[in-house]
Amino acid sequence: MFGSFILLIFTGFPVAWVLGGLAVFFTAIGIIAERDFGIYTGVDWAYSSLAVERVWNVMDNWVLVALPMFITMGILLDRSRIAADLMTNVSKLFGRVHGGLAVTITVIGVLLAATTGIIGASVVLLALLGLPTMLERGYQPELASGTVCAVGTLGILIPPSIMLVMMADRLAMSVGDLFMGAFIPGVLLGGLYVVYILVYAALRPDAAPVPDEVDRVDARVALAVLRSVVPTAGLILSVLGSIFFGIATPTEAAGVGAFGALMLAWFKGRLKGGVLRGVMRETTRTTGYIFAILLGATAYSLVLRGLGGDHLIERAFLGLPFEPSGVLICILLFTFLLGFFLDWIEITLIVLPLVAPVVESLGFDLIWFTVLFAVCLQTSFLTPPVGFALFYLRGVAPEGVDVGTIYRGVAPFVVLQLIGLALLFYWPVLVTWLPSIAY
Repeated sequence: MFGSFILLIFTGFPVAWVLGGLAVFFTAIGIIAERDFGIYTGVDWAYSSLAVERVWNVMDNWVLVALPMFITMGILLDRSRIAADLMTNVSKLFGRVHGGLAVTITVIGVLLAATTGIIGASVVLLALLGLPTMLERGYQPELASGTVCAVGTLGILIPPSIMLVMMADRLAMSVGDLFMGAFIPGVLLGGLYVVYILVYAALRPDAAPVPDEVDRVDARVALAVLRSVVPTAGLILSVLGSIFFGIATPTEAAGVGAFGALMLAWFKGRLKGGVLRGVMRETTRTTGYIFAILLGATAYSLVLRGLGGDHLIERAFLGLPFEPSGVLICILLFTFLLGFFLDWIEITLIVLPLVAPVVESLGFDLIWFTVLFAVCLQTSFLTPPVGFALFYLRGVAPEGVDVGTIYRGVAPFVVLQLIGLALLFYWPVLVTWLPSIAY
């Protein structure tokens, strides 16, 4: 069943219908096997009809109401060009440093990650804003494209993240705890990117040259940066702060974020020309895409479990001749390899609920493991052949930046993400400390 799913992904058929269709198809196979060959499968039409009840529970889930709100917040910030203002002003702070523009892209990417949570929007926006400018200033194409791709993927990890919301829902855990657990790892990865860029630029100044004409950093420049950063930072604090301090649930905070982004765009006069209509349409399309996959994955997971898939995976991992840490490394390696072929939504909805009980039975903290799992999935955006960040960048990249250039550019950042994953693995306190002191 799982192999059929991976093969059918490459047909280009909508993922939601692939999942739902396989659920129906393998239910039929189970019935035929039991009726004609005497092989007990435990799956029949009466069993698979339970999917209707589970689908209703998904659509009635209060936590998932946060998804369209966070999506609206991210698209509003994109369409209202608030991020473009950030890019213009923050770049002036690092103009006199080799690699300064790439560092600016990283800083902007971290801020965007804490406001959008949408990979496609972040990568495309950073590519349109920063990639042409870096290439015009003589940056190495590999460094420029790799920076944009890697930083754009931080939105899936740094809270508020729609992926973390879905993970918390699948595992019935606190969204707030998961947000707090992922905060330090997300900032840590951003810091690793900055260190790599500065070291690489210092060793190879020609790969990230300093522009000939750069404004001096004075009070006027600092004030312009402050004016552009404060509104976005205030929006981030209003969303995350209301969650971290227990003032609002993540769902309520998502409403605060969407309303704050709307007011910010209105205050700057950026809601003209049908912008709000476009935001609503894009939000509807994105939400519909995610929930269609949720429904298909619900039916698929039900039949997979009915056929014994969860027990098969649990026995396979627990039967490995390793200590618990070795089993956990195998699970993360399995997830990393799956990321070469599957999107994060499918892995989150199908694989995570199957391996989480194994991890819990081994005595590991579930929030820590879920954050490790999320970092693995973030890496999947950069690994070919189905690295979606690579596709997003290729679609808007200027001439001279081909697929080979992008692949070479992201390779060092994949290594950096694996280094970050290793740091989180050996020092769990990086994940568990903030949730432990929050309340």
